[in-house]
Amino acid sequence: MSEAVLFANNDDEIESCFGVMAQLRPHIQREEFLPRVKRQAETFGYKLAYLAADEIKAVTGFRISECLAWGKFLWVDDLVTKNEDRNKGYGGKLFDWLVDYAQRIGCGQIHLDSRVQRFAAHRFYLNKRMIIECHHFSLELEAIDGRPVVDIKPVLPLPADS
Repeated sequence: MSEAVLFANNDDEIESCFGVMAQLRPHIQREEFLPRVKRQAETFGYKLAYLAADEIKAVTGFRISECLAWGKFLWVDDLVTKNEDRNKGYGGKLFDWLVDYAQRIGCGQIHLDSRVQRFAAHRFYLNKRMIIECHHFSLELEAIDGRPVVDIKPVLPLPADS
């Protein structure tokens, strides 16, 4: 059985990744998966890749970005191995492919977030020499009439769009 990491470039390839991705992102319905991946690809440069060994064993979604803090980096949005194929090395091979890809295109770092309760994932990332570098903060926003509703009033006015 030959293994290969491939980009999901067309609709059929993207849709073939849904079953594995849904194990990590169960809130996404099958009919919205393809449009979301395509929108994220067009808007944010999101790429979907998968490790195949007679069938899809692991999937990753990622993007390349650059910021003042880190320079050019690869951000891993999603990395998941098919449940029944965990602990067989597929996730590790896909992660190693991401490292190689990032280096080849000139990224200086790889970053990702992992939910605090995902202890097995944390062990995996630490074993891959990643470090816990910061806390990630979030704020859920609700929109009423297109305006965000939060209990924080801005101290300074927002700048006008240029």
